[in-house]
Amino acid sequence: MDQLITKAATLLEALPYVQRFRGQTFVTKYGGSFMDSDDPATRSGVARDIVFLEAVGINPVVVHGGGKKITKALANAGLKTRFEQGYRVTTSESVKVVEQVLSHEVNSGIVRMINELGGQARGFSGTEIFRCRPFRPLSQAGEPIDIGLVGKVTEVNTAPLMECIEQDITPVISPTATGEDGQIYNCNADVAAGQTAVTLRPKRLVYMSDVPGLLKNPEDPSSVISHLAVTEVEALKNSGVISKGMIPKVDSAIRAVTAGVEKVFFIDGRINHSLLLEIFTDAGVGTEIVEK
Repeated sequence: MDQLITKAATLLEALPYVQRFRGQTFVTKYGGSFMDSDDPATRSGVARDIVFLEAVGINPVVVHGGGKKITKALANAGLKTRFEQGYRVTTSESVKVVEQVLSHEVNSGIVRMINELGGQARGFSGTEIFRCRPFRPLSQAGEPIDIGLVGKVTEVNTAPLMECIEQDITPVISPTATGEDGQIYNCNADVAAGQTAVTLRPKRLVYMSDVPGLLKNPEDPSSVISHLAVTEVEALKNSGVISKGMIPKVDSAIRAVTAGVEKVFFIDGRINHSLLLEIFTDAGVGTEIVEK
């Protein structure tokens, strides 16, 4: 009986959040090592959370990653993987592999999981949704580095996404884009998710990855910064707390909050039901970024 009462209490804790968020849109960046797990329950855990969001009247929009599968597919195709400043150098040959893996294999797998669990999802290649310009990271000397067909998302075609939302369907989008030159570009999934949020202005933007949130000490998983205002970010960059691959995530989060997204969350996708715990409980499980 005590266990049943505890379950009821958990449901009641979620009730005000369900009431508040019904009919709202949430953008989620779906990525992390859980996507490559050998355990089917781990792979499908986030998909199950997304189906739950659908069931309580929330409109999820998903942008996914897939870096490990790309690296494996490139190796199988005899193409070397090289990184510059943390970005994958993408050639005219390798971008074909990238598009195949992201927009067909990974995307189709996520859509299939959501649908098999009772949800409704529709897959999109990012080339249908995103427009981009070539992206050139800067070297330590401040010089732009040519990393090939890597783009930064600048425009989001919202019409197909709004059509899905109106039909209670979850759009699932790969992080590729079409450039002004008509070429397919490989894009950073965090930036793509952030730009999607800037354009759609959802209630929440959630980044899922392999860390518990923003950490004061990268070597200490317990040092999660639970709450962060936009005005505090620059000091954390200067001190090195926010560095390397976390910088584009946080910059995208700031743009989203500045554009009107109420809160941005960074959570650990490896934790079972972390998406639901962050959204529907008082304590949360990661880092939230807000305007003030």
